[in-house]
Amino acid sequence: MLRARVILVIQILALAGLGLAYFIRPHEMSNLSGMLLLAPAAATDVRAYYGGLQLGLAAFLGMALARPGLTRAALTLLVLLYSALALSRIGGLWLDGGALQTFNLYALLLEVVFAGLACWALRGLNRE
Repeated sequence: MLRARVILVIQILALAGLGLAYFIRPHEMSNLSGMLLLAPAAATDVRAYYGGLQLGLAAFLGMALARPGLTRAALTLLVLLYSALALSRIGGLWLDGGALQTFNLYALLLEVVFAGLACWALRGLNRE
């Protein structure tokens, strides 16, 4: 259970930090991946989707941390979420020619690592 709690805390910090950064500074955060927000509607969309969604996920993980009955669901969500992101990013790199997309390669690495850690923690729960 300790490994699951540690993984949840790491994910809460990462998701909340990135969510706040995207909500507060959407232009700067989007520029990291090469996106340009050319209209106020684009900035609002980034605030909502990249900021709000990550903050909502962090809140759910916080609830799971406070209610041990949600730990398995939270870890399952993380495995599915990061696996879907990684597979979609691989597809995008293939379709868009990703050999020189440093940002996306690092993001893919993090997604695979986070999915693996969540899976490892979930397997540990299943053994207990």
